[in-house]
Amino acid sequence: MSTVKGITKRWIVNSLLFTVSILAISIVVFAISIKKYFYNNVYQMLYIESSNLYDTFTSNTLESTITFEATALDYIQMFSEKDSVKVTILDCNNKALYSTSKDMPENILEMKDYNQALNSTDNFGLFVGKSSSGDKIMAETRSVYTKSGKYLGAVRYTTSLDETDKTIGLGISILVMFGVVMIVFVTLLGVYFLKSIINPVIKISQTAKDIARGDFNIKIKKNHDDEIGRLCDSINYMAEELNLSEKLKNEFISSISHELRTPLTAIKGWAETIQTADSLDQETINRGLQIIAHETERLSGIVEELLDFSRLQKGKLPVIVDKIDVLAELGEAVYMFKERAESEGKVLTYDEPKTISPILGDKNRLKQVFINVIDNALKYTEKGGGVSVSVKEKDSNVIINITDNGCGIPKKHISKVTEKFYKANSTKRGSGIGLAIVDEIVKSHKGALQIISEENFGTTVNISFPVIK
Repeated sequence: MSTVKGITKRWIVNSLLFTVSILAISIVVFAISIKKYFYNNVYQMLYIESSNLYDTFTSNTLESTITFEATALDYIQMFSEKDSVKVTILDCNNKALYSTSKDMPENILEMKDYNQALNSTDNFGLFVGKSSSGDKIMAETRSVYTKSGKYLGAVRYTTSLDETDKTIGLGISILVMFGVVMIVFVTLLGVYFLKSIINPVIKISQTAKDIARGDFNIKIKKNHDDEIGRLCDSINYMAEELNLSEKLKNEFISSISHELRTPLTAIKGWAETIQTADSLDQETINRGLQIIAHETERLSGIVEELLDFSRLQKGKLPVIVDKIDVLAELGEAVYMFKERAESEGKVLTYDEPKTISPILGDKNRLKQVFINVIDNALKYTEKGGGVSVSVKEKDSNVIINITDNGCGIPKKHISKVTEKFYKANSTKRGSGIGLAIVDEIVKSHKGALQIISEENFGTTVNISFPVIK
């Protein structure tokens, strides 16, 4: 649940707040733009009306106050935009002469646009704000002078901004509503999106816990072919591999228990026989002791193999490299199995070359490789069959070839026989770690292990090592 809260919290902080901030900034920018647009339209209207002012007043010879007042009266009477714009004529004594409305301004000197028009070089003044009556207005004043520069008066245009502000407010309200709708839409979309992620994550988390408890048969249903779907595939694949590893481990434990029990049973049986029997001839005693010694050596080999596997798991399999004659170690390994092959009714042949280039390696580890491979070849070869060993040098490599005509390995098992605990044939004795150790030793010598096999026809194992240059 903490993971869910974490994802939701990050989404709220990162995505939702970012979206709200962008929308808020956009609304503010649009509101400012809308206000500027409408206010600019009002200003343009007043500016056009006031621009026509000079055409009216300069068409007459304005050299006296009387002429100005007469022209102003005609201008007021002829003004066509009385419904939307209020026009006020002011004389040179700061008094209101005429107006298109009944309300005449009283505090003329307090009007900012009027003072600006009197004091500016372009005879123009503008004011946006509250009037004395409290209404929101835009006022524009133009001062009128004679050709000789005598001040005659001023014309002030005033329009209410209340309707404009209502229009702007309506536009902003629509924008805010749109923003709210967008936030709701983004929130719903985000919740749906989060659920599409969180629900599979919860299932994956629960499945991982079940796998950790040992339930390797559990599967996650894949709904989409995306990152979550590929994660589900990975979890399912992991469960399958763990299930396979668990089976291999159990088979290994069963197999190694059997491997240990067999020699222990023989040792215990002969030890008890020799200890308790009163009348045993020397030949029987010697035979029993021989069996005990042989089974003890077999036990020692199994324990040593387990120790090597433990070192292999830790990446600490010791290898002492030196210049060696690979023929000597291979010949000794073949010799060890001569008697066993004969006793089992099998033929073990060794085609030994006269000379071969030396290699760098650990002679004990290489002998262990040859022993394991030859032992496997004899183990899977039936009575009357044969195992052949040969050596050749090719392309700066020493290649050892060990071939049998035994039961062979099914094609589906060939790529896995060097994996730990894996046994292609569970009916034969063995721990399932011998070839894994062989493969690791060969790799540590910068060599290569190749297994070629055909079911019911036999197996060939090629082991190559680089010669010393």
